[in-house]
Amino acid sequence: MLFVLDTNIFVASLSLTSQHHWLIEALMDERFEICVSHDILLEYEEVLTEKYGSVITSNFLKALQELPNVRTVEVYFQWNLLADEDDNKFVDAAVAGGAAFIVSEDRHFRRLTEVDFPKVQLMRLDEFRQWYEASQ
Repeated sequence: MLFVLDTNIFVASLSLTSQHHWLIEALMDERFEICVSHDILLEYEEVLTEKYGSVITSNFLKALQELPNVRTVEVYFQWNLLADEDDNKFVDAAVAGGAAFIVSEDRHFRRLTEVDFPKVQLMRLDEFRQWYEASQ
């Protein structure tokens, strides 16, 4: 199953002391697949640099781009389904990559529950953990 991870998921899980660090470990161990776009990687870089600094962010992004379970997709169509323009890149990548879910804690993504087409489902971090534990 393929996922798109919102930036807030990495903000919450990148720290070694975070209760959500299991996600980073599972991703690095290739336990699940994600897809990203160029625009998503740029947002990851901007936000994570602000939170964790340039060295940690650079190393993390380099690792992401080398992992076989991280697919970079080309986005050819912008759906503009969300009011927050910055969030639309995640929906566009999910549709372009055929991702089953976007994992996010951002309330703006709740709008996706009202959209019939394209169907992009939302999963919160605690739901993602339940899925992950059940799939192991």
